[in-house]
Amino acid sequence: MDPRLKVTTERIDDIVLLLPTMMRLELPAIRDRHLPRHWLQQGLSWGWVATSWLAHILSQGDPRKLPVRAWVGQTRETLERVTGQKIRDTDFTDDWLTIVLREVSQPASWHGIEQTLGQRTLRVYALPQQRVRLDAPTVSGYHTGGEESLFQFGKSKDDPTLRQVKVRLGTLDPLGLPLAMEVVSGEQADDGLYVPLINRMRPLLPSAGWLFVGDCKLSGLATRAHIHHMGHHYLTPLALVGETASAMPGWIQAAVAGTEPLTPITTLDDKGEEVILGHGYETTRT
Repeated sequence: MDPRLKVTTERIDDIVLLLPTMMRLELPAIRDRHLPRHWLQQGLSWGWVATSWLAHILSQGDPRKLPVRAWVGQTRETLERVTGQKIRDTDFTDDWLTIVLREVSQPASWHGIEQTLGQRTLRVYALPQQRVRLDAPTVSGYHTGGEESLFQFGKSKDDPTLRQVKVRLGTLDPLGLPLAMEVVSGEQADDGLYVPLINRMRPLLPSAGWLFVGDCKLSGLATRAHIHHMGHHYLTPLALVGETASAMPGWIQAAVAGTEPLTPITTLDDKGEEVILGHGYETTRT
């Protein structure tokens, strides 16, 4: 078999698998709900343009706008059969894709799509809804920056001499499915990013009792009070600042010396058998 034909076949197979999955989640309809088309607009709706573009990114591994039009031209019959839509050559020009990107990047549109898609995903796949992990990882690189740029100098574990952006994430544990995501400029402190992120996920948390897991920057009093006020729980190491830093050695010594009775902390392994993770005790302070 001609290897070029094999690659083409594999890519078509990718499209046939990707698009029905997106359609099952009603991805085009969800986007159309938050990206209404102009009354004079012809051709595909924004939802179908964005969904087809996403299929191109995932199947080709290429996020650029330039090759999309040629790719659609090569796979038009497959796309039309899978989507049931009539596709025009002008539906995927650079200008058209730029408009889609601009509309999706608007906070009201992005947040609406994110929340509706999250609710739909949790419902369709009946995903376990108990724990959410919160984090704000950084992505650094050689960028020019500027006052209006997202790339700014900030505290970095990688290379503080490079500008960075922060991606604040709320993901469903243990699957790692993003429920809320936003890119912010790199000079911002993590502490103030958690409450807005939690609020973004409120429509996806229909009942109380969720567990929010994060690093020590989640342990800020205002953040923990906000989670408690919503009826949820948190799991985070306390930041070693202020009174905590001086009190922590005494708490540890009480456990080591046996002054405080320890309780085993257990979980179930993949065979359903109980295993001990460690031992600990509770302490309260005002």
